[in-house]
Amino acid sequence: MAHATNPVNWFEIPVRDLDRAKGFYEHVLQVTLSPMEMGEGKMAMFPMEQDAPGATGALMQSEGYTPSHEGSVVYFSVADIAATLARAQEKGGKVLLDKMGIGEHGFIAQVEDCEGNRVALHALT
Repeated sequence: MAHATNPVNWFEIPVRDLDRAKGFYEHVLQVTLSPMEMGEGKMAMFPMEQDAPGATGALMQSEGYTPSHEGSVVYFSVADIAATLARAQEKGGKVLLDKMGIGEHGFIAQVEDCEGNRVALHALT
């Protein structure tokens, strides 16, 4: 019998300049991304904690991967949305939606990264 799980287990964020995007996300989220090559594609993988809740993924520079404001939106869990938005702006990101309450579920915000992708932030406070 299969065990219950959330439907998302991996995401990829398209980038044009992997080094620039890696520096952006490391600064904004205060994490270290691990570079990796997969065939023709170059990746920078977000940290992963085995058996922890949530999904992980990577920045992906490859043919057919085009940064965009359209399509799916990845939400990153952060401790402090205001501080995270400030770090995003320091690295060339643009605030698309400032911190907004979503009732008992906390707060969200949206930002355009250095590559032109729309990504979001979520915090409980």
